[in-house]
Amino acid sequence: MAKKSYNIFLDNTIIGTTELEKGDAPMGCVLGQIKFNDTKFGFDFLKEYCLKNKIEFDSYEDEQIISTRDIPSLKVVDANNKEIKGLSCYIDGMNSDAFYINLEGIPYPFYEEEFSRP
Repeated sequence: MAKKSYNIFLDNTIIGTTELEKGDAPMGCVLGQIKFNDTKFGFDFLKEYCLKNKIEFDSYEDEQIISTRDIPSLKVVDANNKEIKGLSCYIDGMNSDAFYINLEGIPYPFYEEEFSRP
């Protein structure tokens, strides 16, 4: 996939960007590393957000690893402010490595139009 940048919003606030660099067309899934725009975003922020908003998640406190379930207010938007919609949008990762945004169930033909690039 060619590189294209997408903005990531949480509760209508931009928290970072991603290139959605990996995908699985038959499953309608894409994922990309998150480049947070502030150091406050990470394990503690995500855990607190999930607890406050009753979002299911798994975590390993010692290693600061988290994997959330679907976060309804999490949105990925292209340069034309078009939201990339799927059945589920969630974040996983760890403070000492990276965090990734995952979108699952993106419908065809939109998936092919957006992500099948030379």
